[in-house]
Amino acid sequence: MTISKVNVRNQFRGKVIEILAGPVVSEIVVGTPFGTITSVITTRSINELDLTEGSDVVAMVKSTEVSIAKL
Repeated sequence: MTISKVNVRNQFRGKVIEILAGPVVSEIVVGTPFGTITSVITTRSINELDLTEGSDVVAMVKSTEVSIAKL
């Protein structure tokens, strides 16, 4: 799957620098040129996106939510 467009305007490319995995939800810490961004997503999403430390991602910030897309 390739993301060609998304409506979220605040997007930050970065790398996963830490994953704090839990049984249901996990914390993803993303390092960007502008600093670190932390997102809480389901552990299932981490597995489905095959996220690991060092994965290239885009953190998409909308209001109080941070979404993650793997590159």
